[in-house]
Amino acid sequence: MPPIKVFAPAKVNLTLHVTGQRADGYHLLDSLVVFADVGDRLLVSLDEPVLTVSGPLAEGVPTDRRNLVLRAAELMGASARISLEKHLPAAAGIGGGSSDAAAVLRALQQLTGRAAPDAGLALGADVPVCMVAGAAVMRGIGEIVEPVPNLPALHAVLVNPRVEVPTGAVFKGLARKDNPPMEPLPAPGDLIAWLRRQRNDLEPPACKAQPVIAQVLQALEQTADCQLARMSGSGATCFGLYPDAGAAQRAAAVLADLGWWVEATQLS
Repeated sequence: MPPIKVFAPAKVNLTLHVTGQRADGYHLLDSLVVFADVGDRLLVSLDEPVLTVSGPLAEGVPTDRRNLVLRAAELMGASARISLEKHLPAAAGIGGGSSDAAAVLRALQQLTGRAAPDAGLALGADVPVCMVAGAAVMRGIGEIVEPVPNLPALHAVLVNPRVEVPTGAVFKGLARKDNPPMEPLPAPGDLIAWLRRQRNDLEPPACKAQPVIAQVLQALEQTADCQLARMSGSGATCFGLYPDAGAAQRAAAVLADLGWWVEATQLS
């Protein structure tokens, strides 16, 4: 079969509530997840196992088994040649590695006719929702994924200050592990007001670990027409929401002067 081209979109946690912790240490989450129109690009074929990485953010990306895309091929029991074009920052709270792995799983499902075991959960909590690659509520340790149809598209700016945040340290820094879950999803016209009442419980400990995240959030809040500024995942990427694409693009132009990774995007 010819190689398959796949897109690995950035994952954005519009909300992220930590609602408990299991006896085995895994945290329980309640999160509304959407995906951006910016992301990595991959080419996957059944061939000798080789991974090549290119693109503007390729520097430092491992090409050995530390990269989830190779472990995704192993999970599928496939020998795959993978070309990965990196456009998303690594370890950034927007699921770059998880979305790449999910894209490889989707490609290999087409190439082999086999299903991905456990929707890729063995590769990480974000992989099952990245397999859906559309608006969804993610619960449990990532194994419960419920697609959310008809969620309106959102205009946003993604900002990463080019620092990594150790996920383990962020979860360890939580003031409490049994926070309230999300409110029931609202009617489409009430989405922004509803989002303002929700949280990312990992934001305070992430800001403590990397104070620049608070600076990013403040910078987003100060841009014209910003409706909401919040961190995604365990950081350090933050997002601002805007009423239209023009407002998002103007905000991105302002923020680009600060030396951070900045992308205006549509979330859906």
